[in-house]
Amino acid sequence: MKKPVISLAALLAAGTLALSACGSDDPGSSNESPGGGGGGDDYSLGLAVSTLNNPFFVSLRDGAQDAADEAGVELIVTDGRDDATQQADQVANFQTQQLDAVLINPVDSDAAGPIVAPLVQSDVPVIAVDRAVNGAEVSTLVASDNVEGGRLAAQALAEAIGEEGQVIVLQGVAGTSASRERGQGFDEGIADYPNIEVVAKQPADFDRAQGLDVATNLLQANPDVVGIFAENDEMALGAVQALGDRAGQDVFVVGFDATEDGQAAVEAGTMFATIAQQPEDLGRAAVEAALDLLDGEDVEETISVPVVAVRQGDV
Repeated sequence: MKKPVISLAALLAAGTLALSACGSDDPGSSNESPGGGGGGDDYSLGLAVSTLNNPFFVSLRDGAQDAADEAGVELIVTDGRDDATQQADQVANFQTQQLDAVLINPVDSDAAGPIVAPLVQSDVPVIAVDRAVNGAEVSTLVASDNVEGGRLAAQALAEAIGEEGQVIVLQGVAGTSASRERGQGFDEGIADYPNIEVVAKQPADFDRAQGLDVATNLLQANPDVVGIFAENDEMALGAVQALGDRAGQDVFVVGFDATEDGQAAVEAGTMFATIAQQPEDLGRAAVEAALDLLDGEDVEETISVPVVAVRQGDV
């Protein structure tokens, strides 16, 4: 993303989430970009991703890699595998390598503060991507408007269930800004519908298998549920599995991320809607912000990427 403003058409483009891997599964591996003839070709950047076991973050990584390739800079990518301790070791290694700037997609926003503090103290630009860093003053945050996305999810779910009935919420990883902000927006949005009752909330850690298990348990405990909001598509797809033939018929599911699988489920009618982000543009914007900072340019404190609800007719 070259600018923080994105067209609606771009947001609704299908198939944006290319899943082709461009790096090793080894969490300490590095991907050296070929020289691209752009400025700053001596720069080396580090990207610490929370997990590459999720198509959203694979796409984020791919967008960052594309931007680095185009600029002719080196991008070293690590996979935290949803382990904040492992991510701390990886970022410490970035500092040992004396990289010019570090991009971090935190496993845990609270844990990320102490992780990046030594870099901030050394005046190394630190860019938070998709999730905020708490407890440290990073150079900028590149993120989707998760609060607005949560509100849009509430509106879509209310539409699906006729603005009344019981619903449940599958939450993401506790401590992440994405989960907190999406939940906040959903709560604010659903409050506009007095005949809708949120009867249960439970974390499923942004994971499809956990989404299946948690949704199964919550549906058994709350048999009158007619709607489910999942804070990402992976959990939403797990909920769809839990529902079986009831998905899109008796119980309506709204996800978040507009992944390839999520869009396919919306098109098939098993999910009512998903909130579209552009993870490739998040990664691209983060690299471009890092290069601007290294070239002495000012960047916004927060670079926001718009979101939109994608329904069946939009896919």
